[in-house]
Amino acid sequence: MAIMKLITLNIWGGHIRNPLLDFIPSHQDIDIFCFQEVYHNAKEKISNEDRKLSLNIFAELQGLLPEHIGFFRPAVENIFGVATFIKKKINVMEEGDITIHHNPNYPGSGPTHSRNLQWVKCCIDNQVFSVLNVHGLWNGRGKTDTPERIAQSQKIRNFMDEINTSKIICGDFNLRPDTESMKIIEHGMNNLVKLHHINSTRTSFYPKPEKFADYILTSPDIAVNTFEVMKEEVSDHAPLLLDFASS
Repeated sequence: MAIMKLITLNIWGGHIRNPLLDFIPSHQDIDIFCFQEVYHNAKEKISNEDRKLSLNIFAELQGLLPEHIGFFRPAVENIFGVATFIKKKINVMEEGDITIHHNPNYPGSGPTHSRNLQWVKCCIDNQVFSVLNVHGLWNGRGKTDTPERIAQSQKIRNFMDEINTSKIICGDFNLRPDTESMKIIEHGMNNLVKLHHINSTRTSFYPKPEKFADYILTSPDIAVNTFEVMKEEVSDHAPLLLDFASS
């Protein structure tokens, strides 16, 4: 049984640039990185906030992770989305994404863009498992239930139900833990943020009172060795670390 480590992190577009670029190579033991808010060969940012971003951070991350293979899945044109980096010792059997929220009227900037879920089917030591990387809908009005979020969660749920392997779903869900939207996703899964009584997945760079956004959920056949909210402040989101084995 292979023991593996996974980190999920919303990198905030690389805004906290130098600490982030120091953090990644110092964690070469991590087998799987799931990142959100990743720019790839962009000419301009989609954020309308006045903050500096790294517009080719995907290539920079790949350069810092020579033992990993990176997969980028855009949510906005071909320049902004989610990315997963998998260690080369792990066999990537399949990789892709699905749309979980579609906004045909997106103006080209701001956070109201369509959303996607990236999935990777992996095999190591004859153990097959799937990792799902999510960046959920943001509507500018908190992280409570809305019809769009309920519909998004149902699309995620339907896709998860089609997966016949052990599975991990992680990322920035933009949801409170007590929402119906979250309950739909966590049905039949272990929500590690809830089980470990985590009270915040944000850093000091995030001054707002709502401290939940990021989650890791595992199917019951994933053996969880350790789970933690890491202390490093490389974004307004904290990195979440999972040490696990697939049975």
